[in-house]
Amino acid sequence: MKGSIVNIWRMHIPKRALVASLLVLNMLMATRFSVSRSVHPILRKSPKRISQLTSKHLHKSQSCPLWSSSFSFCLQSLHKSKTTSLSFSTSSACPPSSLSMAASATASAVDDLSLEDNPLLQDFEFPPFDVVKAEHVRPGIRALLKQLESDLDELERTVEPSWPKLVEPLEKIVDQLAVVWGMINHLKSVKDTPELRSAIEEVQPEKVKFQLRLGQSKPIYNAFKAIQESPEWNALSDARKRIVESQIKEAVLNGVSLEDDKREQFNKIEQELEKLSHKFSENVLDATKKFEKLITDKKEIEGLPATALGLAAQTALSKGHENATAENGPWIITLDAPSFMSVMQHAKNRVLREEVYRTYVSRASSGDLDNTPIIDQILKLRLEKAKLLGYKNYAEVSMAMKMATVDKAFELLEKLRSASWDPAVQDMEDLKSFSKSQGALEADKLDHWDIGFWSERLRESKYEINEEELRPYFSLPKVMDGLFNLAKTLFGIDIEPADGLAPVWNNDVRFYCVKDSSGSPIAYFYFDPYSRPSEKKGGAWMDEVVSRSRVLSRNGTTSRLPVAHMVCNQTPPVGDKPSLMTFREVETVFHEFGHALQHMLTKQDESLVAGIRGIEWDAVELPSQFMENWCYHRDTLMSIAKHYQTGESLPEDVYLKLLAARTFRAGSFSLRQLRFASVDLELHTNYVPGGSESVFDVDQRVSKTTQVLPPLPEDRFLCSFSHIFAGGYAAGYYSYKWAEVLSADAFSAFEDAGLNDSKAVQDTGRRFRETILAFGGGKPPLEVFVEFRGREPSPEPLLRHNGLLSTAASA
Repeated sequence: MKGSIVNIWRMHIPKRALVASLLVLNMLMATRFSVSRSVHPILRKSPKRISQLTSKHLHKSQSCPLWSSSFSFCLQSLHKSKTTSLSFSTSSACPPSSLSMAASATASAVDDLSLEDNPLLQDFEFPPFDVVKAEHVRPGIRALLKQLESDLDELERTVEPSWPKLVEPLEKIVDQLAVVWGMINHLKSVKDTPELRSAIEEVQPEKVKFQLRLGQSKPIYNAFKAIQESPEWNALSDARKRIVESQIKEAVLNGVSLEDDKREQFNKIEQELEKLSHKFSENVLDATKKFEKLITDKKEIEGLPATALGLAAQTALSKGHENATAENGPWIITLDAPSFMSVMQHAKNRVLREEVYRTYVSRASSGDLDNTPIIDQILKLRLEKAKLLGYKNYAEVSMAMKMATVDKAFELLEKLRSASWDPAVQDMEDLKSFSKSQGALEADKLDHWDIGFWSERLRESKYEINEEELRPYFSLPKVMDGLFNLAKTLFGIDIEPADGLAPVWNNDVRFYCVKDSSGSPIAYFYFDPYSRPSEKKGGAWMDEVVSRSRVLSRNGTTSRLPVAHMVCNQTPPVGDKPSLMTFREVETVFHEFGHALQHMLTKQDESLVAGIRGIEWDAVELPSQFMENWCYHRDTLMSIAKHYQTGESLPEDVYLKLLAARTFRAGSFSLRQLRFASVDLELHTNYVPGGSESVFDVDQRVSKTTQVLPPLPEDRFLCSFSHIFAGGYAAGYYSYKWAEVLSADAFSAFEDAGLNDSKAVQDTGRRFRETILAFGGGKPPLEVFVEFRGREPSPEPLLRHNGLLSTAASA
């Protein structure tokens, strides 16, 4: 098992194929994604035009995978976006340098006064998230696009095969669009309104048209080819070589080599895919918001813990039920993750669980919100696009910018599946036996709405752990303090509140400044923690606001500093209580912070490969999944697990039980992820759009070998699978498992050094920072991993952490 998986890393990674910045089109046009996980830089002052931002490579934001229903979901609507940029100097104190965004006076039919007042086109230090409205979108974007067309004309006229005459002006053009479009697309994800949707939808084709022209520019493509073929090629740094190779490959994938009629067809496909992905995401959000179940009889929600009752009553209050209380109701149940999961895990009312479950897995599959025809059209267009580019299927297009090949991705999934199957079968038998011992009438025929409920009861019985009783020990302020202390220990950084320095889109959003050991600012980030189902997409993601950049330096000597935002959807405060988190929510915050760390602690000054940019997508989850491991580290957990009222630490015996419960139902959890990854690859390799087999038939077929309990015949989970239909994981969901091998092995370096040896932990942490977090996309990820670990990756730590090692060995 070990040898064959190691070969996956070693044999199929040609050096020049390791260029992984996402396509210009995909990065600029794509729907958002928190690896999702959008990478947009900062503005540099320019006296006559909208300020110049950074990078050609607008990465998708990093998002969580779809976790097992036995804990909580990170179900992000995964809309790839571009976020805004600012020009920060390392020589400043915490506040950044100002951004210049002066609009072109002739850019739009809108009068000069309107443009002057448009916050999208104003000078600002940080994005004016608090004042941007839907009415600013149309004139602002059109003014910007007119200026960018002029800038691109100038670049194509004067381009030379040199860094100053090619890459630097190209970065500035792309960043100008990134900062403005990123601002509005981010607001669409966290503060959605019908008016904002409509405005974005209207100008989106104009934006895509410009991006297509940019991505297919032959003068730019030829200039990159000339650099690669020049005598100076060998003198370029590794990072610059990666950028050039990436740009050439992206240009080909963007259709630069297509003849006129085929290019026109390609462009129509890209326009339509952009529109469809946005519509898919909106349908999921609207279908999720649509379901509200009002409950007035407390017997119907017997078993729900106090936290869930408080949240349900708070939802009822927000819907106009003025006298709603946690004790007496009324209560409103929704499909938002905190509400949905509490019902699945704790409601004794089996009829209620069934209703909520069936509604959840059939979201966006009927009526005006039906995503079925959208899925069919997306898959059809992706296949057409692949054929135009000379590939057999869309998976090959996707893998062209990743570490894996299609065959190697399938190989890894099968090896993990075979190691997980028998443990998952045993999980189901254990559940049946336990539920029967508790007198459950459904014990002999457990259904999907029973699994979460009886799993939680079994976990409580087996480990004497009640997830709800743990909540008081995980208050958000304590969790964040512990997380920041861990970052200081491992990476030598300090994180300080900087609230008030930057405008925010909601009063619950926090803003932080990251400083190095000398006290100098090195990065900034926003944190939006709570669920707001009426306006905010579900799930959790990290997104780039600005990347580190030499070109966009404010003072010409120090690089612009990176800015990120982290978005979660955890349980909000109820009454006078702080946000009391489930352990899964704690892990989610650590996960997203791992993505943010790779963005913020990069030492790459070439912005196109700084932070998460330019990293192969199937390696980008390494830091996020790595950080989750620290939730089980005794000193770290004890530092965050303090009772919010008494300050009492989590009892030692409870910690030991949490540790023991880590591998509870690991086979089932693994198979769940493998189902998602396998159906994704199958749809993008062997599925024939319009053929005899529907997409739901494919899911049912794949599930026969990846699910012990087959999906319901009417299961329409694909209609809300935003990762692959409205995000960056098409033919790439396997990346979570691919990177999980890397992340588990990376954490095992700390285990080898000694987790109780503080100096060894610090030394290993600094090495992790100087390699995994520092290099960004400037080196191939396999080389970066080997530099940190001293060898190639092994699957053994992952299987060991999941309690599956003995099963894999016997297989």
